[in-house]
Amino acid sequence: MTKRVDRRKFLAGGASIATAGLAGCALTGSGSSDTIKLGILEDQSGNFALVGSPKHKASLLAIEEINNNGGINGQQIEYFDPDPQSNNQRYLELTRRMINQRNVDALWAGYSSATRETIREPAIDPNDQLYFYTTQYEGGVCDKNVFAVGPTARQQLGIVLPYLVEEYGSDIYTIAADYNFGQLSADWVKVLADENDANVIGEEFIPLSNSEFSSTISRIQDADPDFVMSMLVGSNHTSFYKQKASAGLDIPIGTSTAMAQGYEHLRLDPPAMSNIYAGVNYMEEVPTNRNTKEGGFVDRYYEKFPDAPYLNEEAENNYFSIYMYKRAVEQAGTTDQEEVKAALESGITYPAPEAPDGEEIKLVPETHHVNHHMWVMRADEEHNVEAVDDRVIDETFLKDTVGCDLTSKDEETQYTPQDYYEEAG
Repeated sequence: MTKRVDRRKFLAGGASIATAGLAGCALTGSGSSDTIKLGILEDQSGNFALVGSPKHKASLLAIEEINNNGGINGQQIEYFDPDPQSNNQRYLELTRRMINQRNVDALWAGYSSATRETIREPAIDPNDQLYFYTTQYEGGVCDKNVFAVGPTARQQLGIVLPYLVEEYGSDIYTIAADYNFGQLSADWVKVLADENDANVIGEEFIPLSNSEFSSTISRIQDADPDFVMSMLVGSNHTSFYKQKASAGLDIPIGTSTAMAQGYEHLRLDPPAMSNIYAGVNYMEEVPTNRNTKEGGFVDRYYEKFPDAPYLNEEAENNYFSIYMYKRAVEQAGTTDQEEVKAALESGITYPAPEAPDGEEIKLVPETHHVNHHMWVMRADEEHNVEAVDDRVIDETFLKDTVGCDLTSKDEETQYTPQDYYEEAG
């Protein structure tokens, strides 16, 4: 694997990560009918640039690799990638432009659940647009047009919470962002706690604008849980990890958001992320040959983007889903969106970087979600990251509990754990 310099010093500027080099990237071409047209709407600037820029970059890497290897069915990929600037109204405008003016064959768009919902009902579904949503998320979307290929809360929390219960005990304190993702993820913590004979002894929802956590830290110390579950998001919430270290709060913290997305273990000085356990499908440090061997995913990414600060979880999801799309188009023999959706629903697999040798991750036909190879990644006092557990975790909520089956019934619904679990109420 190519040796790179330590990026912690480079990252000292925090959220002002260098995205400007791509933020003004022009649209590639005029939309020739001889090309396959993809829309790549990922945040290259604004509040979500920290997580969106790697998604954008990994998409361009996949497209370049595919084009350099003959394209898809002999056709080159043409992409359109205007910057949504972390603005949901702009996302809606650009999505409509991608569909109505650019006539894209498939669309990748958005980091937050709020963005997904902003474009899903008014733009994606009325146009039956093939749409890949790649962020790890709260789960529950059963939509004929949406392929939500990031891991769900049940998958991410479902690997890290049982691990922490076994290692540290059964009393849990939850802190989560105060919006759809955080609230539903906290419900999943309660469901999983019940399934693992554990107890949620405290729960707080933190506004996205909040960056002061002294009161929260005091309440955690008073409650004395065995571990904390954190579903904090965004640059303001990063302050929690610095402040808990300054306050001497030395307690295991499980998370579905930290490190894998905003790479706090590189951006923050130790020991802010000490004893953090992330339940993820991917981090740059995931120890698979496809990921870290010489010439692997990490090397190829930094060869194309040598100044990139990190290769995050969503970036890998963008990357493998573009290859899944390629397989589906080749299987269908056409870019007709309904036929490509049917090909995706046949059970497309791909040897993604998250998967060990001999294993491929699978798109579940009935739900349009992915059975991911999940990892528990732990940061030590020096912010070195190691894998402490890993296994495939199927996305079971939609398929087994809800009974979502998009191969036989068209739906455009989001289900929540409160619909099915008394513990989540």
